[in-house]
Amino acid sequence: MITRRLIRIKILQIIFAYLFSDGKTVHAAEKDLFFSIHKFHELYHKMLYLMVSLKRYAENRIEIARSKKAPTYEDLHPNTRFIDNQVIQQIADNKDLNTFVSSKKLDWSQQKEFIRDLYNALVEYDFYKNYMAAEEHSYKADKELVVRIYDTLLPDFEPLFQQLEEQSIFWNDEVELVISFIIKAIRELPEEEEGTLHYPLFKKEEDREFAQQLFRKTIKHYEEFDQLIENNSRNWDLERIAFMDILIMKMAITEILEFPSIPTKVTLDEYIELAKYYSTEKSNVFINGILDKVIAQLRSENRINKQGRGLIGEI
Repeated sequence: MITRRLIRIKILQIIFAYLFSDGKTVHAAEKDLFFSIHKFHELYHKMLYLMVSLKRYAENRIEIARSKKAPTYEDLHPNTRFIDNQVIQQIADNKDLNTFVSSKKLDWSQQKEFIRDLYNALVEYDFYKNYMAAEEHSYKADKELVVRIYDTLLPDFEPLFQQLEEQSIFWNDEVELVISFIIKAIRELPEEEEGTLHYPLFKKEEDREFAQQLFRKTIKHYEEFDQLIENNSRNWDLERIAFMDILIMKMAITEILEFPSIPTKVTLDEYIELAKYYSTEKSNVFINGILDKVIAQLRSENRINKQGRGLIGEI
C-alpha cells in the first residue's frame, strides 16, 4: 500500500514543513511523518469504501420506491445495474477491507446527506446515464464506471473536500493522490477473485526503516550538501534556486549515498518524477542536469558504493 514513492513524497512534505517551522524538533517532525503516512493509509480505505455507501444508498432508494402505496411501473421494475455492479460488490464483499473500515470507524454512516448529494450528482453525469442505458452488461463496463466515478466525479465534487477537511487536516490535500492509488487497485482487480483491495500499512518492514532513515539522514546531511550542489550548478547562486528544487536534490543525494541497495538510476528517476509535481515548471530538467553532475563527481571520488546483485560497480 505505502510505496517507496509515497514515502519519498511524504518525507519531502514533512521536511519542507519542518524547515519552515518555528522551533519544531526533528523528533516531532518524525512523528508527523509517520502520522501522515497512517492518515493516508486510512483515507485510501475510506475513499474506497465510498462505493459501498453509494451502492447502499441506491438500494435504499429502490426499496423506498417499491414500498409506495401506489408504486409506478418504474418503481416496481427499477434499473438495478448500478447496485448490481460487480466491482462495487467485490469491494463490499472484501472481508479485510470491511474489518479495517469498521475497526477505524471509516465508513460514511454519519454523512448521510453527503452520500445523498453525491449520488444525485452522479446520476446527472453522461457516463452514468450511458452505463445504465447500455444493452450489454460486462465486468469491463462495471470496472470502467467505478474508475470514471473516481477520476471524473470525485475530484470536482467540492463537498467531498469539505467533509474530509472536517475529519482530518491531513486528508484534504491527499485526495488526488489517494484516488490515483484506488484507480490502480481497481484496474488490477481480477474478475472472478476477491483481489487485493485492503493493504497493510507497510508491505515490508524494510519500507518503514527506509522512511525513518531517509528522513533522518536527509536532515542530518542537509547543510553538508549545499557546497556539492553549488559546485555543480554552473553560474547559479544557491539562493536563486527554488527551495523545493534544493530539497529534492538533497533527498536524492542522501538516498544515493546512504542506501547501497537502491540503484542510482532508480533514485534519479524517482526524484525527477517528484520534481514534475512538487516544484516549479521545468524543474525536473534542471534537477536532472545538476544531479547528473553531482553523481559524476561522487563517482570520481568513489563515494557511491552500491551493494547487492547487479549493483556492484554500477555505471
